[in-house]
Amino acid sequence: MRAWSAPEVPALPATGPEVSLFDHATGDVVSTGSEGQRRSLYVCGITPYDATHMGHANTFLAFDLLNRAWRNAGHEVDYVQNVTDVDDPLLERAEKVGVDWRELAERETELYRTDMEALRVISPLVYAGAVESVPLILEMIGELERAGAVYRVDDDLYFSVSADPRFGEESRMSREEMLAIFPERGGDPDRPGKKDPLDPLIWLAERPGEPSWPSPYGPGRPGWHIECSAIALEYLGAGFTVQGGGSDLVFPHHEMSASHAHAAGKEFARIYTHGGMVGYDGEKMSKSRGNLVFVSALRNSEVDPMAIRLVLLRHHYRTDWEWTDEQLFDAVDTLADWRRAVALGRGAQAAPVVETVLGALADDLDAPRAVAAVQAWVDATLGTDGLAETSDPTAGEQIAALVDAALGIRL
Repeated sequence: MRAWSAPEVPALPATGPEVSLFDHATGDVVSTGSEGQRRSLYVCGITPYDATHMGHANTFLAFDLLNRAWRNAGHEVDYVQNVTDVDDPLLERAEKVGVDWRELAERETELYRTDMEALRVISPLVYAGAVESVPLILEMIGELERAGAVYRVDDDLYFSVSADPRFGEESRMSREEMLAIFPERGGDPDRPGKKDPLDPLIWLAERPGEPSWPSPYGPGRPGWHIECSAIALEYLGAGFTVQGGGSDLVFPHHEMSASHAHAAGKEFARIYTHGGMVGYDGEKMSKSRGNLVFVSALRNSEVDPMAIRLVLLRHHYRTDWEWTDEQLFDAVDTLADWRRAVALGRGAQAAPVVETVLGALADDLDAPRAVAAVQAWVDATLGTDGLAETSDPTAGEQIAALVDAALGIRL
């Protein structure tokens, strides 16, 4: 599947520190690797049945910061993202609005691409859809079958979580917590015939009127978790650096994806990192509640996408927070000040700002601290009109490049 166009990212004269990141599996901030290693990142993408909202944008921007921090530390990055272009929510929405599911998936995927381009999110090297990945998924189901981790319920295939002795390590949830969440996030714990209520579906046999693909197990379509497991292992290999996504994917999605790999005798991610949830009108943004703020709607209202990005950067990626229009209006004014300061050319010394910003982002992607450092430079520069004797004659150029390369904001 085609990804979106990558933004041009300026090279910086300074090299950033090695990046540390919060690992949900250990509960600690850990190093993402030693000098000289390539970095690899898998981020769970959208199910394209509606437009990109701020919760999505918050997640994808967080891992864009990680991608940039790695690059600024001198590393090459292998980045893979999926799109779940066949799944129950997509089929349900297509039937409700009276369009072909493939048409809906392509339309919303294209809108997502446009949103990511506008927000200057670096595109993945591989952008893989579930539909095109069916052969990979079937290959992995075969591996799990040979490992004795697959069983049938009627014509459907399930994965046995008991085949993974490490099941539960990634989410660190008790069985009771898992059972409470599982039905809310696509699980079917009460289905008769399952060996364990937590066992996830990996191949859904053909249903009337629904898409299906031929397989050794009969016509059908893949389950959600096996999709990401197969794609990540195919394009990044076992033991890749970071599995990323929103915090609502901790369980069951990331737990199950990892367990599929483990049962097949492979390592999955070394680090599991999750972005916080974004709320609006007092509740988490969700399609079911209808309290969504769409990136495309703001863009169509002629809101500068860089202002949207700045609102997101002012919140640490792991925190839950609430979107307000006031934050957006303030970001628009802030960007005007940043651009005015950069346009002066001469300004307060840039080198300390470069060091602070790169250091903040290397420290668990602390974007609010990085933004504050830029703001302090802007205040100092505008306070003297950039003409003080101690000012830096190339400061504006350096800060513009820094803000672009590290924070993804084009001034």
